[in-house]
Amino acid sequence: MDTTLIIGLFAAFFTTFAFAPQSIKTLKTRNTEGISVVMYIMFLIGVISWIIYGLQKSDFAVLAANIITLFLAAPVLIMTLLSRKKDRS
Repeated sequence: MDTTLIIGLFAAFFTTFAFAPQSIKTLKTRNTEGISVVMYIMFLIGVISWIIYGLQKSDFAVLAANIITLFLAAPVLIMTLLSRKKDRS
């Protein structure tokens, strides 16, 4: 395996799974009080852009990391938006 790919996968693992504890905690507690909707929207736009980039460049590390990140971050944003909508009602 190429050293550059190993470094990319190593970096992707840590930056991607850094979201896991917060996502799991938010999904378990359903507490979205301190979450910034604007930050999550901007972040997910960036993640989707990285996915497109990874597809265009055939970069497995970028693609895999960002697909996983999308699945970790999107539920938190959805839960936050639903919670804020419910609070307004």
